[in-house]
Amino acid sequence: MPTEPKMIDTNDLLPPPIEGPSAWYGPDITNSTDWIYELGVGEVAEIEAVMKPLAEQEIEISSITQNDFSLPTLGPKLLAIRDDVTKGRGFALMRGLPVDHWSIRESATAYFGIGTHLGNVVSQNAMGHILGHVRDVGRDVVNDPTARLYQTNNRQRYHTDRTDVVGLLCLRTAKTGGSSSLVSSMTIYNEMYKRAPDLLRELFELFPIDHRGEVGPDKKGYAMSPIYSWYRGFLSAFYTRSYIDSSRRFADLPPIGGARLAALDMVDELANDPTINLHMDFKPGDMQWVYNHTSMHDRTAYEDWPEEHRKRHLLRLWLSIPGDRPLPETYRYRWGKIEAGDRGGVHVPNGKLITPLKAS
Repeated sequence: MPTEPKMIDTNDLLPPPIEGPSAWYGPDITNSTDWIYELGVGEVAEIEAVMKPLAEQEIEISSITQNDFSLPTLGPKLLAIRDDVTKGRGFALMRGLPVDHWSIRESATAYFGIGTHLGNVVSQNAMGHILGHVRDVGRDVVNDPTARLYQTNNRQRYHTDRTDVVGLLCLRTAKTGGSSSLVSSMTIYNEMYKRAPDLLRELFELFPIDHRGEVGPDKKGYAMSPIYSWYRGFLSAFYTRSYIDSSRRFADLPPIGGARLAALDMVDELANDPTINLHMDFKPGDMQWVYNHTSMHDRTAYEDWPEEHRKRHLLRLWLSIPGDRPLPETYRYRWGKIEAGDRGGVHVPNGKLITPLKAS
């Protein structure tokens, strides 16, 4: 069991502003296309050739490895895209999987196989799902402390997940709404550094984060973690405002107020600034990859189709990246493990990893 982190010393100087491609502004990104990768006909054929036999045999998807899903042409390009995501801009969009012509098993097999070329897949919830379904199943996040926003049609708010990279594959879009939104947490840091350094310093202190019931029996119902961490030359962000807010349900936690509350509000204000963030609309077959350490993601609320077979549906992967940046010890209490390539995700004692083909 990891030990609970202690309050960190914030008397030192703030880390300098972040330079480079990870500190981007949405309008600049909108005017470029170097973050979009269109799959070619040959690359789709390569994916399909290795996917079809696995799907026909109904191979357990969670058992598929990179060796099982050989992509001699696309594989090296996936590594370059991964570098763009983890060492550069912080996100990428791949476009062109023919999911309209594939079954759910075929789409899931292809997506999982592609994911194995980017990182190691980790569990996303207490049920051990390593293939997630982002779909409205009618959960109530207000009255149900175990509900997750991806199980609703509500707006998600800007946040990060407890994994290095989160991936989404769009199978179907909503009737209206449901746009994907991204913002650079490095740009938010830079803006706060200029405008309110005293508030920025608060974000290096520990904040409570609700586990939403996804913990083992020997842990508290919440973790304590900073929003920003500076460790071995890397600035990393970990932020989930809705989970910070819902931690108020625990009686042993003091209320958040004053400068600490103002700092959180400023993060949200900057994240929602259209001169900073980026919005994109998915098409069926789009795959989005986002680096949680330097980017936050959001989704607008949406109205779904009444017909079950038309409802908005995305598949999700959480990936731990081998050789990725080091993370400080404060991450361990929320992430479980912090060793690159084998960290993050939701860890439950005796949990079995599965890849369900239906949303739950």
